[in-house]
Amino acid sequence: MKGPKVIGHRGAAGHAPENTLASFRKAAELGARWVEFDTKLSRDGHVVIFHDEELDRTTNGSGRLADKDLAELKMLDAGSWFSEAFRGEGIPTLDETMAVLGELGLGANVEIKPCPGREIETAEAVVRTLKAGWPATVPAPVISSFKPASMAVATRLAPGYPGALLVGEIPVDWRRRLDDLGCTGLHCDAEHLTREQARAVLVAGYALRCYTIKEAAVARRLFSWGVEAVFTAYPDRISVE
Repeated sequence: MKGPKVIGHRGAAGHAPENTLASFRKAAELGARWVEFDTKLSRDGHVVIFHDEELDRTTNGSGRLADKDLAELKMLDAGSWFSEAFRGEGIPTLDETMAVLGELGLGANVEIKPCPGREIETAEAVVRTLKAGWPATVPAPVISSFKPASMAVATRLAPGYPGALLVGEIPVDWRRRLDDLGCTGLHCDAEHLTREQARAVLVAGYALRCYTIKEAAVARRLFSWGVEAVFTAYPDRISVE
């Protein structure tokens, strides 16, 4: 993938409630061409867009997302915690999100963020849903995960989609891990990346993308090192000129 340099983190999470359709629309309004979001499974096996294990931080619900059926999740308010202007914003499904991406012409990094013990099941459901409904008008999605088991499933079932392993600090055996998982890219925490590490990843032929950037100066430094893209909750702050 050679996509845009700026990818909206959970949409435009600095301006709208994360992982909601409103956040994806805001990212497009601010000029983002790609967004990133997290995928999980409801208790009854539907792929939804959500980050945390617990519902409490970003909805008016409580308890574990994995213990709720889709119908229960759809009753929750996932917007008013951020601002009253977003009251009534819901937890979207992956199908609903793909429809909006097609409408807006947004590419996406789809992170598989499984609830504990559902690494394989979640990856299978995400890939199945992507294959069935990904908009033909936007580029193939990048699939990423911190979970090796999820990435192994994703790259096996969807070899045509770029796969990226998510890490905090880049581990010593990063190349073996990427090769074993069939990944074409590495996503890491920018705070821990060095110029030498960036060069090694790039020379080896892998895409390198960094999260989560707040300042334009940091993004410029990373781009000068050859980093392909940065994830940011504020896509309006970072110029690629």
